[in-house]
Amino acid sequence: MSQSIAHVALLVRDYDEAIGFYVGTLGFRLVEDSPQPEPGKRWVVVAPPGDGGTSLLLARAVGAEQLACVGRQACGRVFLFLQTDDFQRDYARYRAAGVEFVRAPAEQPYGTVAVFRDPYGNQWDLLQYAARQQTR
Repeated sequence: MSQSIAHVALLVRDYDEAIGFYVGTLGFRLVEDSPQPEPGKRWVVVAPPGDGGTSLLLARAVGAEQLACVGRQACGRVFLFLQTDDFQRDYARYRAAGVEFVRAPAEQPYGTVAVFRDPYGNQWDLLQYAARQQTR
């Protein structure tokens, strides 16, 4: 059975850089990048390597709004949800790609979480939700 994996960032300095990190460093394939009717939102769909499913990136701010958000956690929140069957495999894959983990996987009440940084200083949670919280 697949697990729900989420990458969560409270603040992302530049969404194009973040997308470039996933596509360039982690080998994701860009499927869609389109603006949304809501101001300052875009949907980016990427396919992780070796997986048939896709992931959805929801960005709260783009362009000039990004600059106003720097230093404030309330802005720039990004979610990237994956469907995967092996958290440890994905953790090992990212480490092999040179991703810097600032916190190794640890069990929390809500699931398993590891924290990593992209080359631009954005910090992400790699989170596998606890089974009781899964909705899929």
